[in-house]
Amino acid sequence: MTQIATVERIIDNHYAEVSVPRKAACGHDCEECAGCGVSGAAVMAKARNPIGAKPGQKVVVESNTQKMLGIVARVYLIPVVLFLVGYLLMVFTGFGVALQYTVAIVGFLIGIAIAIAYDRKLRAQGGLVFTIVRLF
Repeated sequence: MTQIATVERIIDNHYAEVSVPRKAACGHDCEECAGCGVSGAAVMAKARNPIGAKPGQKVVVESNTQKMLGIVARVYLIPVVLFLVGYLLMVFTGFGVALQYTVAIVGFLIGIAIAIAYDRKLRAQGGLVFTIVRLF
């Protein structure tokens, strides 16, 4: 996956900190919509800097697509899957509607807790590292 980023600062001889605009389904074409009121937020990330990019330069960064999809699957799918498992388990065992929804919500909350724990673990390990491939 490639994206355009801005080099914010140099960390050391091999790494830089970059600002990567957060992508959204709407594309942030605010002139056309102005529905959400959110301007394009940026995520700060660590990037390998083999080309020696300097602060302020626009660059093209690349990340491991497979790793990115794995992260997305863990963070978004685990809460949904646990919600459905909790709900269906209660449906098939014949419990009432109140217990079905309660167990489903508890499953969802456990999934959120797992996603938060995974995010913290990933950040402690350095997060997703990008590679600067060229100047923009």
